[in-house]
Amino acid sequence: MPAAATKPDSKLTGSALIADYVKRLPAKPGVYRMLNASGDVLYVGKAKSLRNRVSNYASMNGHSNRIARMIAETRQMEFVVTESETEALLLEANLIKTLKPRFNVLLRDDKSFSNILIATDHAVPQILKHRGVQKRPGQYFGPFASAGAVNRTLNTMQKAFLLRSCSDSVYDSRTRPCLLHQIKRCSAPCTGEVTKAEYDELVDEALAFLKGRNRDVTKRLSKEMEEASERMEFERAARLRDRIRALAFIQETQGINTASVGEADVFAVHADGGAACVQAFFFRAGQNLGNVPYFPKVDDDVPTGEIMGAWIAQFYDGRMPPALILLSEDVPERELLAEALTIKAGRKVEILVPARGDRRELTRHALMNAREALGRKLSDTQSQRKLMAELQETLGLSAPPRRVECYDNSHLGGTGQVGAMIVSDEEGFARAKYRKFNIKDETLSAGDDFGMMREVMKRRFSRLLKESKPGDDDWPSLVVIDGGEGQLGAARWAMAAAGITVGTNTAEGEVALVSISKPRRETASGARVADRSASAAAEQIHMPGRQTFLLPPRSPVLYYLQRLRDEAHRFVIGAQKAKRAQEMKRNPLDAIEGVGAGRKKALLNHFGSAKAVARAKRADLEAVDGISEQLAERIYDHFHG
Repeated sequence: MPAAATKPDSKLTGSALIADYVKRLPAKPGVYRMLNASGDVLYVGKAKSLRNRVSNYASMNGHSNRIARMIAETRQMEFVVTESETEALLLEANLIKTLKPRFNVLLRDDKSFSNILIATDHAVPQILKHRGVQKRPGQYFGPFASAGAVNRTLNTMQKAFLLRSCSDSVYDSRTRPCLLHQIKRCSAPCTGEVTKAEYDELVDEALAFLKGRNRDVTKRLSKEMEEASERMEFERAARLRDRIRALAFIQETQGINTASVGEADVFAVHADGGAACVQAFFFRAGQNLGNVPYFPKVDDDVPTGEIMGAWIAQFYDGRMPPALILLSEDVPERELLAEALTIKAGRKVEILVPARGDRRELTRHALMNAREALGRKLSDTQSQRKLMAELQETLGLSAPPRRVECYDNSHLGGTGQVGAMIVSDEEGFARAKYRKFNIKDETLSAGDDFGMMREVMKRRFSRLLKESKPGDDDWPSLVVIDGGEGQLGAARWAMAAAGITVGTNTAEGEVALVSISKPRRETASGARVADRSASAAAEQIHMPGRQTFLLPPRSPVLYYLQRLRDEAHRFVIGAQKAKRAQEMKRNPLDAIEGVGAGRKKALLNHFGSAKAVARAKRADLEAVDGISEQLAERIYDHFHG
C-alpha cells in the first residue's frame, strides 16, 4: 500500500527534497522510487525501514559518483509499504524489470527458456517442447539453455520412449499409424498398436529418466532385451537395443555432469572495463543442460557481489527457482534472497557459495566462462564502436550512430504481406528489439513495395514519437532501407508524415536516412530490374540530398550496410513464411457459423478432409451426426456461393 507521505515543497531538489520526504516516512519495510524532472524513474530500491534507508540519501557526502548523480537528478519520490522485507525484495525485482531505471543493475536479453513437457491432461500423455509459463498439467524437464539442445534431446527421447508428440486433436482423429510410428519414434497408441497399460509403462520410464533415475531405466531395458533375446524375439530385442542407445546418447551429450549436483543453477560474475558478465549453468537430474552468458547494464563502481544479488532477484522474477543455487561469490542479504525465493517456489531454496569439492569446481568453471565471454564481448564492442565512427565519417553524420534500424518488406505474389525492422547498436545486432509489421492497408495493390514501406515506416515512427524522444535508447540515429530511390522516397515521405526530421545532425535528434540497392539493368521488354549478377562492390548507396554513390570494394562500412540488409531480409522472409504457414493451418470450416469443434470433428471424421466437405452434396452433409438441414444448407452455400 502507498506510504502516507505528503508531497514536499516543489522548489526542493536532490538531497534537500529527500530530507523533506524522510520527515513523513514510516519505519516500515517497503520499496521506494526516485524520479527525475520528466517523471522518469531513476532508481528502485527496497528497505527494511523506509525512513532509515532513504535518510542515507539526504546527504551528498560518502556516496559514489553514480549515487551522487542520481540524488542530484531526483525531483520526486514514490513509496510502497509492504508487510515484510521479503515482500519488498520481490516487488523491487518486479519493478526494476518493468521500469528499467537508469541507475539500477538491469538484466538485459531476459528470454524464456525451453523445457520438455510430458503433458498429463489427456488420457494418453504427450511429449513436447514447452516455452513460457508452466500452466499445463504435467512433468517439466529443463530449462535448456538453447533451442538446439532441447530439440536434440526431445528427438532422442522420442526414440527412447516412443511417446506421442502429436496434438490431442490430431491424436483423436487418427485412423491409422502415422510416419513417426514407421520410423520408430512413436508407439502409435492412437490406433491401438500398444495397449494403454504398455503405453503407461513407457510414460513411467520417461518420467523416471527425467527425475534422474537413468541407471534404473537402462538396467530394466537391458534386462528386457536379454529376456527377449533368450526367447528368440529378436525384433523386440533390437527395438530395446535402439532405445538403450538413445538413452546413452542423451546422457553423453549433456556436457559437464556431476553426481553431487542433482538440480541446481550455477552463477558466476566477472566485471572489467565498465562491463560485467554473469554466466549461468543449468543442471537437472545430474545433467548439464547448457549455459548462457548475460551482460547486465551496470556502472563502473558497482561491486560484483551487488551485481550478482540484483541480477538473481530479477532473473527469478517470472521463473521458478531450483532447490539449489550456487554462486561464485557471496551477495548482500543472501539469506533474505533465499527466503524470498523459498516463498516464491513454495519449497526450500538454498543459495550457497561453495568453498571446496565438486560444487566449488562448478562455480570456478562458470567464472572462467564469464571471464572469457566478457573478453569477447569487450573486443566485439570496441570493433563495433570503431565501425560506427567510420559510418559517421562516410555518411557525414554529426555523431556516431548509437542505434541503427534497417527495414525490409516481403510478400508472395502479393499475399502474406509483412514488413520487418532489425536493430543494431554499439554491441552488434540487438535481436530482442526486432519487430515485424503485418500490412493492414487493404487498399494497397498486390506487391506494392512502396505502399508497404510507407505503412511500416509511418506506423513505426508515429508510435516512436508517442513513446519516446530524441536521445532515448529506442530513438534511432540512422535508418537503412533495403531498396533504391523509390523505397528511399517512400520512407522519407512516411517519416515526414509522422513528424520525424530527416537529416545528418543526429546529435540533435535528427534521423539520418540511407538506402542500399543493386544497380539496375534493362530487360528485353524495356523494364528496369535489379542486376543480381552485379558484384557486391557495385551496390549503390542513396541518401536524401546527395547523388547516388559507391563505396570502396573493401570498405567496412559497405560490408556493414550489406550485413544489415541481409539480416533484415533473413528476418522478414522468416516472418513471411511463418505468417503463410499460420494461414495454411486455418481450416475453412472454422469460418462457418454454427460449426464448432464437435461438428468440425464429426465432418472431418465422416468425409476425411475439408476439401471433401467442400465437394459434398447437401444430402451427404445432412447424413453427418449433429448436422441439421439448415446447417447443411449453410455449409453448402459457404463453399458454393
